[in-house]
Amino acid sequence: MHHRPHYPRSAVLALSLAAGTISASRVFAQSASANAFPTSAGSLTPNDLLDVRTVSVGDYSPDGKWLVVRMSTRRDGLGFVAARDGDPSYTRPAPVRLLLLNTETGDTMPIVSAARTIGAAAWSRSGDRLAIATRDTLPQLLMWNVASRKLSVQSLAGARLADNSDLSWTEDGRLLLAIRERQWIGAVRARFDSLVHGPVSVQVGTEPFLAWDVLRRLGSRAIVVALTPASAKLDTIIPATQLSAWATSPNGQLISWREDRNAKTNYDGGPANESRWLARRGRDSARVIFASLRGVTISSAADGDHYAYARDGAVYVASITDTTSRRLIGAPPRARSDTARGTRDATRDSVARAAEERFTLVSMSPAGDVVIVSSRTGWHLVRVSDATRRTIVAITDTIRGPRLTLADWSADGRTMLLGMASRTDWNRALLRVDVATGAVDTLVRDGRLYGQPRVSPNGAKLAVTIGANGRPADLWLADAAFRAPRRVVQSNPQLASRAMPTTKLVEYLDADGRPQFGVLTLPAEAVGRLPTVFSVYEDFFDDGFDATTMYLASRGYAVMKPSVTFETGYPGEAWLKGVTASANKLIEMGIADSSKLGVHGTSYGGYATNLLITQTNRFKAAINISGKVDLVSFYTDSPRLGVRNVNAAEKTQDRIGATMWEQPQKYVQHSAVMFADRIKTPLLLVTGGEDHNVPAINTREMYFALRRLGKTVEWVNYTNGGHGIPMTNAGEFADWHNRLTGWYDRYLKPGTSIPASQQELPK
Repeated sequence: MHHRPHYPRSAVLALSLAAGTISASRVFAQSASANAFPTSAGSLTPNDLLDVRTVSVGDYSPDGKWLVVRMSTRRDGLGFVAARDGDPSYTRPAPVRLLLLNTETGDTMPIVSAARTIGAAAWSRSGDRLAIATRDTLPQLLMWNVASRKLSVQSLAGARLADNSDLSWTEDGRLLLAIRERQWIGAVRARFDSLVHGPVSVQVGTEPFLAWDVLRRLGSRAIVVALTPASAKLDTIIPATQLSAWATSPNGQLISWREDRNAKTNYDGGPANESRWLARRGRDSARVIFASLRGVTISSAADGDHYAYARDGAVYVASITDTTSRRLIGAPPRARSDTARGTRDATRDSVARAAEERFTLVSMSPAGDVVIVSSRTGWHLVRVSDATRRTIVAITDTIRGPRLTLADWSADGRTMLLGMASRTDWNRALLRVDVATGAVDTLVRDGRLYGQPRVSPNGAKLAVTIGANGRPADLWLADAAFRAPRRVVQSNPQLASRAMPTTKLVEYLDADGRPQFGVLTLPAEAVGRLPTVFSVYEDFFDDGFDATTMYLASRGYAVMKPSVTFETGYPGEAWLKGVTASANKLIEMGIADSSKLGVHGTSYGGYATNLLITQTNRFKAAINISGKVDLVSFYTDSPRLGVRNVNAAEKTQDRIGATMWEQPQKYVQHSAVMFADRIKTPLLLVTGGEDHNVPAINTREMYFALRRLGKTVEWVNYTNGGHGIPMTNAGEFADWHNRLTGWYDRYLKPGTSIPASQQELPK
């Protein structure tokens, strides 16, 4: 007899309704795939997904010999306690294994061999030590000694390291970091326990901040100190404050910081948040550089003194020690009357020219001698000394022209590394810019994805992650010209011999005739028309590793991730116009079987899925994962997120464009539960009982509505799960994936079931 193992602290509540019959049971790791499609030798399993390794690149040592590398797996992140979301004293586990790569030999050695949740890591300026901040339950400061190759715990004289602390060494060997006030942990835990466990919690509408905002703000309250490692002596640099960010000069004498200045809960979102920028030299009094940072973007040079800032389309340069700023590029600000007069009298050409002379700040060079700005016409290098401008990459089409990103600078600021990617095909490049001459060299150009490029301090080496065809990226090392690149870390050798799915970029026209792109993933041995599922959200273009997509494709499904275009006030139409058009394209291409189409999404994608199936019956199966179904009840819910769900509806992701009292009909029109009677597609609802982003009580409204209507529906709730895939333990992770394929197999691959006992059990 087959016995399922017991997994502690786990519960799955599965409720189903089909053809008028209802059954309810409480199970753990119950095989949802009673109708699951038999897996081939090349099929990925939940255990495979848990063990996929992700590699990321850290900093070089000052001499460029050593490079910090982080390796992580999803398995290491299991054990997430979603019930503590919103608790500033709890960090979601994201353990990594920290390695040092010898850039001369390509060999690696572990620094932190056991996976731990790591925050900042910083080399001393002499390169003899690497400071590492952990983000465990009790954050620690670790020191790696390069000469002895030993790791030790650094004393902080009883102080508690802030789990979100940055780290910065000074030239005299001190380490600047952030700590908490002594009463901080007690205050945080008391407030969290009161809000969650009561027994009585009182909130008053006249209080300046929402209760959860007060708690969240405690997470940014910290003290910046200078640590002398040998003696564990701490000198206060910035007294306790609402700290957003801070930076210091190499000698530690000049420090600047951003301070939260919100006086009450802000319902208007990020751009309306209030903060200021202050600085202090030595023991002088702090000086306010910007009383308000609203609408201001800042980039500083390596000396911690010189900086550039952008405001209203113009870019300025200044220094902290000099109170006078100078406009470097862009039109000067005009009085409102002049602007209004100019608008009335302006010709179309003059308006276009004015738009071309609006600039966005990209970066100031480490040396502080040039500033990189972008505009509608391209990216430009502007010299600080005389404001001369040189275009380094011209853009003639702002919609279909290439995307540019600043990847890295050499330490001396003489060379800059740019990433460039086409918006119309998988054509990606790394560009090297000589700051003195403005010359641009293409180091590499092909269809692969280049991530986290890092230039060594002397500019001689280049490290970069490279991925292709939907596979996890590996780490590569080359010289500055990217000659003879060699793979120094193969992240997933266990997948090298597997017949993995392949990816393809598909262009199509939506229902309004607008060009769209989607990422199509096909089984390794795709033959004929395939059952096809659509993974929906907003925009998709790149073919980076997507575990769920690869999992489905390895089991015989074509998976399409289509893009859509939104119109404020009518977001629900976007998916109908875009997703169905992408389905038509795949049918036209001979890939999709029109009678075997499915659709799913997570979070906003789950919301999209539910809205979509109220408008079309083309899909034979649908899955809403952690997606809302009732915009009215969702509008002011999710208190642990503060006003996120209010702002999302009014101004950002949900795109309603008005408050509920201004346009109540819009909220009703975009609540799928109001149109549940139109749904004919079998629907699987998946929620987390401790999801404080989209509460399960919202999604469950659809289950009870469809049950009342006699529709085919199933609701699976992971009692201790959070938002999206449950990361509580391996059992629930596997159960989630089995249910996903089980639902699609039942409706898109009928008659291909295998016994539940043959389903993979978690390791």
